[in-house]
Order: sequence, then C-alpha cells, then structure tokens
Amino acid sequence: MSTLLTNIGELVTNAAQDGPGTGGPDTGGPGAFAAIAGAALVIEDGRVAWTGPASRAPAADEVVDARGRAVLPGFVDSHAHLVFAGERGGEFAARMAGLPYQAGGIRGTVAATRAASDEMLRANLRTLAAELLRQGITTFECKSGYGLTVDDEARSVKLAAEVTSEVTYLGAHVLPPEFDADPAGYLDLVCGPMLQACAPHARWVDVFCERGAFGADAAAAVLAAGKAAGLQPRVHANQLGPGPGVQVAVTAGAASADHCTYLTDADVAALASSATVATLLPGVEFCTQQPYPDARRLLAAGGTVAVATDCNPGSCFTSSMAFCVALAVREMHMTTSEAVWAATAGGARALRRTDVGHLGIGARADLILLDAPSHAYLAYRPGVPLTAAVWQAGQLVAGRP
Repeated sequence: MSTLLTNIGELVTNAAQDGPGTGGPDTGGPGAFAAIAGAALVIEDGRVAWTGPASRAPAADEVVDARGRAVLPGFVDSHAHLVFAGERGGEFAARMAGLPYQAGGIRGTVAATRAASDEMLRANLRTLAAELLRQGITTFECKSGYGLTVDDEARSVKLAAEVTSEVTYLGAHVLPPEFDADPAGYLDLVCGPMLQACAPHARWVDVFCERGAFGADAAAAVLAAGKAAGLQPRVHANQLGPGPGVQVAVTAGAASADHCTYLTDADVAALASSATVATLLPGVEFCTQQPYPDARRLLAAGGTVAVATDCNPGSCFTSSMAFCVALAVREMHMTTSEAVWAATAGGARALRRTDVGHLGIGARADLILLDAPSHAYLAYRPGVPLTAAVWQAGQLVAGRP
C-alpha cells in the first residue's frame, strides 16, 4: 500500500534533493535544513519512497491532499523524563513568585515515584507519550532517575522501554536522602548493582554533572561504567552555572551535552570540534527564569544544536515541541529554519539516529501535517495548536488530514 501526500505548500525534508540517499554527505543522515515548495511525498512500506514537485508525483494507492499546508519530519525529542509520580505545581508557582530554582526539588518526585505502583507509573507514562505523539513528536528519549534505588531504577527503565527504544539510565540524577552521608557509597551503587539491573533495558547512560549533584570525577566514573556495560553516554551539563559538564561529555565521546546554559569559550570550542551535540532546552529557562542559552554563539562556532522539551514534573512540564521551537527563535537567537532543524534532525543527531528527523528517500515515514503554509508558523503563531495530522512509520496515528 502506497500513499501520496500531494499539494504540499512547503515540504521540509532536511535532505539533499540531488542524490539517491538521505542528504548528509557520506553519512546517510540528514544534512542542513531543506524544503521544497509545491511538493509531494510518497510513502511505501513505512518509508519515504519519493519526494519532489507535486506536478511530477507518481501514482499511488491512496492520495491525501495537503491543501497547500506544510509537511515536516516528525519531531525528535532527545531529552525527556516521563517515568514519575506526583506533581510540583506549587514549586513552579513559588519560582514565579521569586524563589530561585534548585535541583533539590527532584527529591519530592523521588519520594512520590518510589511510593507509586507500577500501574500508576505506567498510566502516567502512557498518557504523556500519547500527548507527545499528538503534538508531532514521533521519536523520543525517556530517562529514569526518579527512583534512585536498584529496584526503582530497574522498573523505571523497563517501563520506559514499553514506549520507546531510546531509554536512558539516569541513576546518577541526584544523591538520594539515605546516602547524604555516603556519596561514595551511592556512586558505587550507581556504577555497580544498579547499572547491572538497568543496562539490559537501556541504550544510554546519563549523569547530572552539576553543583548539588555529581562532580567531574564522579560523572566520568558513571559514564565509564556505563560504556563498559554497553551503554552510550550523554550528560546533563552546565545548567545551573559554569562547570565541568561539557568537558566531561566531550572527553567521554557523549552523544549530547544537555542544557548548556552557562558555557565558557572553551566549552563552545570543545562542542564545535566534537561530535557531541549541544541539546538546548528552552522550556527549562522559561519555567525557571534562568538565562536562555545562546544558540547563535554555538552555531557561529560550528556546533551542532538540538532542541528538546525536557518534559519533567519539576523544571519544565511541557510536552510541546512547537512551544520550544518558538522559544528557541524568540529567546535563543535562532532562525525559524534553524529551530525546526534542531527539533527534528538535530534531535536525531543527539540520538545518533539516521532514519528519523528528515524525509529523505528511505527515511522512516514519520511526518507532521501543519494547519499552516510553512514551518515558520510554529514560531509565528506561538501557543496555537497547529498539528493537524501525524504519521509514524507511514501510519496515520493522530489527527486527520
């Protein structure tokens, strides 16, 4: 069964149009932002089979008329914390009233998550996963990190694996209260029994390298242990202030350094000269009233930037990538095309995926139909629900054309 989407006002492909592959020279992955006006796209066997001018579109079994609207690759959310119980609305209200953000609020979520049943955690997780999908997020990463015991972290990654293949073990989130007097003992647990219980169900290992969490040496130890167990590294870095997180990430060959709110010139240079993606999370700055990262500085240096939601109950409880794109444009000095690329192909780079984030030939047919003529409307009309329909692996999974 083949499907032709035709009469597309703007088709964002993020892929070169002059070759048989998906765009990135010698990589098979997405290149720079790319779009076709007056376009069409053919889906076959869950993959993109053809793109080009609507006037030259081949025949297909089914035809969908986009009526001049824009089609984008499905968003790729490379940073989310969805396995949790409880809520922290009061904490948010206090911040808006002037209380500064501190990472210690995570402990409240830890207590609620530990007390929750598997059924409660699964129900909340599936609700949030469906919420992401309705808004066009067709690929997402999901972290543990709110259990902080062997059993609770293991059940967190197992639950996450029910809804995504991009599961991250984040036992090194914060120090749980029972280890306040024994941080070395907790580090041994994270790198030992907890890792052994979680590694079979995860792809990634993460660490919150920050004051009040884990220092450079501890973070490096966590990443090394994770790599030895077959997990790939990523790092929460430089969120609350200048620190060693970015350098730890680049040294470890991490796929991404996430947050990057406070960067030195050396941090920017390290990111620009490495394969580590700077994943920016503007929703966090909106919700914590901290300064926004300067994406323009990273881009000017040659760094690769992703935009993600960081959906979590404490510092950023949004599942809207469109909102994050609008913030990236307004507050992080990105163009509309840069922000959309960062939320699609950039997220794919941060997850080291070449099959998503673009609509080149052979890509997985994950795409969004907007109730708008171009990608710019995501920032031009902030807060307006523009996602009309979502396809995942070629199947219509949300909305209607």
